[in-house]
Amino acid sequence: MKKAIYILFLLSWLNNYSQSESPQLKIHTFSELEQKYKMQQKPVIIFVYTDWCKVCFAMKNTTLKNKKLVSLLNNQFYFSMLNGESKKNITFLNKKYTYIATGDNTGIHELANELAAKNRIIAYPTTIFLNKRLEIETQIVGFSKSKKMIQMLKKMLLLN
Repeated sequence: MKKAIYILFLLSWLNNYSQSESPQLKIHTFSELEQKYKMQQKPVIIFVYTDWCKVCFAMKNTTLKNKKLVSLLNNQFYFSMLNGESKKNITFLNKKYTYIATGDNTGIHELANELAAKNRIIAYPTTIFLNKRLEIETQIVGFSKSKKMIQMLKKMLLLN
């Protein structure tokens, strides 16, 4: 019985310890972004993805969980995620964006299209870097490793 209690205690301690080690990425809604931006201007990073995209899923579970990257994003940037096929209306920078159906059970969100499209084509995932004036500085299409992302973020901080 003592062994079982000891093992349970050890497992709960390890669980609590492992959870406190990894910082959580602060993900803001677009209305939160606007409110926070009014209080303090910081560059904004937006990750545009879809639920069916395997590359998006992989990036969410690797790159966006890197401790150094999460710390940098939380401290120096505002971060948001946008499902490119979301059917929710979003108001951002005094403009209302909606879902546009393009066929049977397919469509794109206007905000995703405005932020992530290059030559009127959108690919998933796309990571958008907005400068302190909320202008698109860079768009990175596809999977980005955490090392590359950290380099890009540091470069962006130097430009702002």
